[in-house]
Amino acid sequence: MATTADFKNGMTLDIDGTYFEIVEFLHVKPGKGPAFVRTKLRNIATGRILDKTWNSGVKVDEVRIERRPYQYLYEEEMGLVFMHPETFEQITIPKESIVGVQFLKEGDMVEAMVHAGSEEVLTCELPSHVTLEVTYTEPAVKGNTATNAQKNATLETGTEIQVPLFIENGEKIVVDTRDGSYISRAKE
Repeated sequence: MATTADFKNGMTLDIDGTYFEIVEFLHVKPGKGPAFVRTKLRNIATGRILDKTWNSGVKVDEVRIERRPYQYLYEEEMGLVFMHPETFEQITIPKESIVGVQFLKEGDMVEAMVHAGSEEVLTCELPSHVTLEVTYTEPAVKGNTATNAQKNATLETGTEIQVPLFIENGEKIVVDTRDGSYISRAKE
């Protein structure tokens, strides 16, 4: 058990059976009335942000969440199989629990959030940027030089994204896994 005085960024709370991470908090002491704490909480499972105000001194359930690195091995009917790089322990994570799963390829490293008490994997995050090869894109048409012109490109994972006209087949590009946008050409 913790109180609102123990709040810090990154702390994880159990609120009605759902896990929330404190994104930011502010202790407020108004001139009149009792002190309170205003927080922004991120739902660990869905990523949605929730604003919540607490009376000062309220007791809350703190949850210990560990971030562990895992390497993606292969896909099976139950989900995706990952291996811890140091212990070689293998776990299966459902596709729905992984943010940016469409950009995941074999051998990629991810960060899994694991409940320390029950060893349950809550969610899994890819790095914010990944390097992928363009397997197919239409050739650029001469004269199509409008500002920020885009075309479809298929990546090695099978995902289609929008890329600038100068990108060609076989090029490696950097992609933002949070929104699926093109960032730049990969540096060799």
